[in-house]
Amino acid sequence: MDRKEIVNRQEVSFLVNTFYDKVRKHESLGPIFNSVVKDWPAHLEHLTDFWEMVLLQSGPGAGQFNPVKVHKEVDQATHSQIQQAHFGNWLELWFSTLDSHFQGEVADYAKEHARKMAHILFFRIMEARGIK
Repeated sequence: MDRKEIVNRQEVSFLVNTFYDKVRKHESLGPIFNSVVKDWPAHLEHLTDFWEMVLLQSGPGAGQFNPVKVHKEVDQATHSQIQQAHFGNWLELWFSTLDSHFQGEVADYAKEHARKMAHILFFRIMEARGIK
């Protein structure tokens, strides 16, 4: 399979949809996501908006997104079941999806940004639980 550069919303959408298809089926991530997300098409569109903004600096404005707040709410909704290993699983799936379908500077940045986000989100969740 030829790997492509990420240059437009269609490719971002393909990345997001392909990745979250894997997440939904994953043995430890699937139960968390599937218990919280009630409208997958709307959620995938929202995530495509987010990643388009991050990767291509286009699409909706930055003020629309607050990943820390959302992930803290997910942790509360799942009774603090989110663990560091979940973020590792998430990153493994993200990287493998990127490596299977994409190449280039934007794909590399997608990995770098996801890695930073995973660390920040995990620490903020622990902080919200009162664990420092």
